[in-house]
Parts: sequence; structure tokens; C-alpha cells
Amino acid sequence: MTPEPGEFLSMLTPDEISALRAAGRPRRWDRGETVMAEGETSDWVLVLTEGRVKASSHTSGGTEVVLAVRGPGALLGEMAALDGSARSATITALEPVAGVVVRDFPAFLQEHGRVAVLLMRLTVGRLRDSDRKRIEYGAFDTTGRVATRLVELAERYGEPTNGGLRVMLPLSQDELAGWTGSSREAVSKALRSLRDRGLIETGRRKVVIHDLEGLRKRAR
Repeated sequence: MTPEPGEFLSMLTPDEISALRAAGRPRRWDRGETVMAEGETSDWVLVLTEGRVKASSHTSGGTEVVLAVRGPGALLGEMAALDGSARSATITALEPVAGVVVRDFPAFLQEHGRVAVLLMRLTVGRLRDSDRKRIEYGAFDTTGRVATRLVELAERYGEPTNGGLRVMLPLSQDELAGWTGSSREAVSKALRSLRDRGLIETGRRKVVIHDLEGLRKRAR
């Protein structure tokens, strides 16, 4: 798969990608497998090359909070690898995934200074995205938050089809609820509202967006 625009792998030159592959080893996971576990301490990072994963954490009450969905090109686990602390989230394969496991990532960065600078930019971008999501949770209702996440998925994974954009949704309604800080019932109601407006059509693990601009307006 082609790396997603803006993800780590898309920023590297062919020579840097070759060096990264040479420093690691390929590995695969099946759908539903845990790639990394929150709280564990390990020194490796994963550069995702195929498939999508979710990053999630659990509250003290056991509720899963989905922090992000990452696709091809994403760098995962870099914070724990750089500072030696425990992993802050669990990474789960939403579909069969493949990637390159790189151990001693700090040594790779020391040898490739430009990549280290790019990683800093990527980290800043993720912090800004995290701030934006916190604002959404306080300012938007559930339907607005669901619409925002659907717009994000459409822009990243949407495939043109008759009457709109088709997104093969790797998330269940429970996971979508965890990604929007809502209950499953509230997400179901929000999806029904968006369907009634003619903005989307839903099916098993897929959404067809008939009016992306209308969905963007509802997101705002």
C-alpha cells in the first residue's frame, strides 16, 4: 500500500526508507491481534506498511477510549522507545496488518538526523490533533463528533462509488463510540440522524457518504 500523506513513511526519501527497512525486520498480525499493549515496556517501534490499526486506552471503569486510527506509513510506539517509559496505549489490528519492526530506534535517528527532525514535526502535529479533539469533545454534540470522524475517514480512505464516497469502516459502533467519547446508543442515534438527512448510508462495516460537504457542515 502507498503510505498515507502526512504519515511518517511518506516523509522519508527512498534511501531513508531502505535504511529503515535494513535496520528492522518484517512482521504481520491478523485482524484483532494486539500489536502493542498499554503498560508494557519494550524498545521497538513499528512502521506500518499495510492495513489499519487503532490506538486505544481503557478508563478505570473499563471503558475503551479510541485515541486514533492509523494506516499505512504510520510510526507506532516511538514514545516508549525513545524515553524508556511504558507504552501509553494499546495498538490493535483492525484488519490484517504488516510492518517493519525496528529495535534501537534512537540509534537509527542518531545516524539519520533529518529523520529525527521529521519525527519532531510529526510529534508536534499529533499534539495539535490531540488538542483539536479535546476542543471537539467540549464544543460538539455527539452527531457533530461522529460527523467529524466520518469526514476524517472519508478524506483518508474514501473510494469513489455511485452516489458518493465509500468507506470500508474497520470500526464497530462500540469502537466508534470510543473514538467520539460517546455511548453506543448515542452513536447509533447520530448515525440515524445523518442517514435521515441523506448525508450517509450505512452497511456492515461500511459507510457511503452521499454529501461530503453537507457532512462537513454538520461536523462544524
